[in-house]
Amino acid sequence: MTNRADKPITLADVARRAGTSTAVVSYVINNGPRPVAAATRERVLAAAAELGYRPNRIARALRSRTTGVVGLVVADASNPYFGALARHIEQALDKRDRLTLVGNADYSADRQRHLVDRFLAAQVDALVIVSADGEDDVAARAEAAGVPAVYVHNGPTGGRAPVVAADNQNAVQEAVAHLRAHGHRHIAFLAGPHDTGPVGARRAAWHAAVADDPDAVLLRCDYSRAAADALARRLAGQGAMPQALITATDEQATGVLSGAWACDLPVPDRIAMISLDGTPESAHTAPALTVTRQPLQAMAEQAIDLLFGHASCSLVAHAPLVIRRSCGCDEG
Repeated sequence: MTNRADKPITLADVARRAGTSTAVVSYVINNGPRPVAAATRERVLAAAAELGYRPNRIARALRSRTTGVVGLVVADASNPYFGALARHIEQALDKRDRLTLVGNADYSADRQRHLVDRFLAAQVDALVIVSADGEDDVAARAEAAGVPAVYVHNGPTGGRAPVVAADNQNAVQEAVAHLRAHGHRHIAFLAGPHDTGPVGARRAAWHAAVADDPDAVLLRCDYSRAAADALARRLAGQGAMPQALITATDEQATGVLSGAWACDLPVPDRIAMISLDGTPESAHTAPALTVTRQPLQAMAEQAIDLLFGHASCSLVAHAPLVIRRSCGCDEG
């Protein structure tokens, strides 16, 4: 008797166990191209499960000239915002029976290009690019190779690939209006080191919203908790901590909370805050952050619809204000 460990289970094995043809088994395993009666489908799936059959993705790729694999380039996999967005993209692709191959660009334009080239060499069916900053149109490399691509969260100006992003303009305007409703006249903004990508757009929207306030303060630091914590401690030591602050990212907001706490500056009594990412973790800070929540699941699903031809243009998704404690409201 042949050891199954030495001989992979085949379609023919499943067909014999199910009492049907290999063609019917193929239709069930591949969801087409022909329909299969429900009772027969259940019998085939049961036989496949009993035998431990696993489809050979390489053989399927050779037959169909597709791999069933989509490359996902993430700006920074360690950042909870990008991690949550990547999870939603993977789930949306899984619904379409696509395997996701993930690469971390680590905020590097060179590494982003390298990952795109590696994915194209691996003959992925499509590319999803979650780009943080910069104007490098790496999707053009995919287009030249005949591979569809879509940007999520951010895309270069003038790029040909569609972009799915949140409505940063309205999100920032709503955040400014909310803090002013609390009586704050001077509202500072914490941006990143450079005015690029979505953070640059958020900074510009803030600047427009507070144009009537010549004393509005623009602050900058890296996109990390440690950098924002250090900034908050420095501002506290100088007596320069603003009364109200909008942070470009949740990572920065968490760092400010930490630094303010260390310097005995209570939030929201001494400094009211709103953050512009709205990751799941923002609900569990102390105090919980009021945020403009980026619609990550909707962005992911819209991007995959674009990728596979169920939508035809770039999309902007609403980022609602989620009221919690850090702005001065009773938590909603």
